[in-house]
Amino acid sequence: MSDTPARLLNLLSLLQTPREWPGSELAERLGVSPRTIRRDIDRLRDLGYPVQASMGAVGGYRLVAGTAMPPLLLDDEEAVAIAVGLRAGAGHAVVGIEEASVRALGKLLQVLPSRLRHRVGMLNSATVPLLTGDGPTVDPEDLTVLAGAVTNRERLRFAYRAYDGTATKRLIEPERLVSVGRRWYLVGYDLDRDDWRLFRVDRLSEPFATGARFTPRPLPAEDAAAYVAGKLRRPSPSGTVVATVHAPAELVRQRFKPADSEIEPVDDHSCRLRSRSDSLEWTAMRLLSLDCAFEVHEPPALREHLRGLAARAHHAAGREPDRGD
Repeated sequence: MSDTPARLLNLLSLLQTPREWPGSELAERLGVSPRTIRRDIDRLRDLGYPVQASMGAVGGYRLVAGTAMPPLLLDDEEAVAIAVGLRAGAGHAVVGIEEASVRALGKLLQVLPSRLRHRVGMLNSATVPLLTGDGPTVDPEDLTVLAGAVTNRERLRFAYRAYDGTATKRLIEPERLVSVGRRWYLVGYDLDRDDWRLFRVDRLSEPFATGARFTPRPLPAEDAAAYVAGKLRRPSPSGTVVATVHAPAELVRQRFKPADSEIEPVDDHSCRLRSRSDSLEWTAMRLLSLDCAFEVHEPPALREHLRGLAARAHHAAGREPDRGD
């Protein structure tokens, strides 16, 4: 094999198999001399691939862990498996890997051949994940578009639905994606409003990068995470929910995440909840899902909504049959 780059790629592909390769076997596989194999091994090392050589009459080579992550060669099946796994990691918002999953997925999809991209699409459309816990779902495809625009510093257009249902079109300079629990937020500079804005990704649709590059602006916070935390601590348009829940504080914390709630024990069997509410309907359902008694102190609109739910539930259950005395 006289094509040196092609030979190096083939050699790297063999070395990524978890086994030790005798130099003579590598030479036979690639149709070159053992001396050429030794030179190619040196080239791979210069490129950052940690190839270890074993001593002995025959000698052998294998790829080991190094101090940095070099590029890997993947076959078709491996590439599809990784793409599907990364989509699952991004969609489930696994703590600590969600943003990295999105970045890696964006890089992988960018270089996948069309035939493999089609296979990934078929797998994703044919499977449905069983999600656990509270929180809205976000399309990983949208996340990869957003992540690509953030990384490439490209202006981004998308449709957005506000908390009250108002639909708008937005043109922003995306700064960063931030995950909070199972919820994703996009921080960006809104060009139409000439100010920084925070967008919930589950309310965002049809995102696309315009290709127009921009120079990053100074963010009015230490970083994007601090900006999101500051915004989430502010009262929302729906107000702040205050309730006494007759359940241990630890149980309530499992349902109302610390990022948008404060839970203070009253005693061993009850606690006081203060929670920022994006949706009174969703907050009511979360309270009801605790399967325990509670009293809502604020806001009045939530109490009214719960009365409506109770009336509809009573009507749906029907009257008790008259059993007589």
